[in-house]
Amino acid sequence: MPLPLVVVPGMLCDAALWSDVAFPEGHPVHHVALRHPDVGALADQVLATVEGPFVLVGLSLGAIVGFEVLHRAPGRVTGLCVMATNAAGPRPEQYAAWRELDGLVAAGRFPEVVERTLPDMFPGRKVPDAGAGRYRRMAGAVGPGAARQQLAAQATRQDRLAALRSADCPALVLSGGRDTLCPPAFHHAIAAALPQGQLRELPDAGHLVPWQRPDAVSTALRDVVTAVNAAA
Repeated sequence: MPLPLVVVPGMLCDAALWSDVAFPEGHPVHHVALRHPDVGALADQVLATVEGPFVLVGLSLGAIVGFEVLHRAPGRVTGLCVMATNAAGPRPEQYAAWRELDGLVAAGRFPEVVERTLPDMFPGRKVPDAGAGRYRRMAGAVGPGAARQQLAAQATRQDRLAALRSADCPALVLSGGRDTLCPPAFHHAIAAALPQGQLRELPDAGHLVPWQRPDAVSTALRDVVTAVNAAA
């Protein structure tokens, strides 16, 4: 039976993030919603999505959850594709920023939070009109309740670069060359830590790689699945 793909989006994102991506034919695809205030609980949710081994696909916070999955159950993950992310622990200024955003959401100012996060989603923080509307609709569908859970989960992250060193499976790391939120240096460190890690930098992409380069994401997923099958 073809291996399932467990797909985890970023903060304020849902399955619409992947709507332009062509997933490998014949493989079941399971989308996970980020609705717990703790990265460990989100990792447990991912592990409970399917039985047995799977290919893990994640962007940003979704990939961070994937790193926690690797820490807890490296043998379950037989292939990995991550993008627009960071495997290091939070920085002090990030804790402060998340608290501020959470306070805004709690005060009923969720649309303001969406607007604050919007520029960092696009290459070089230059926001196209169509892209802005698309992001606002997706974030609105996620909603303020889930946003507060995701902000809380961000603060429970830990440095998981060491966990990546035990993930001896085919792994592709995609980096947007114009991602201002998670720059290429983050992805160089991730790929270097993974025993079979390969880095693919996409010079014209920002943070929302599946929207900005769906072709590259589709190719990467096919390549990971092919490598997993070849190793079986």
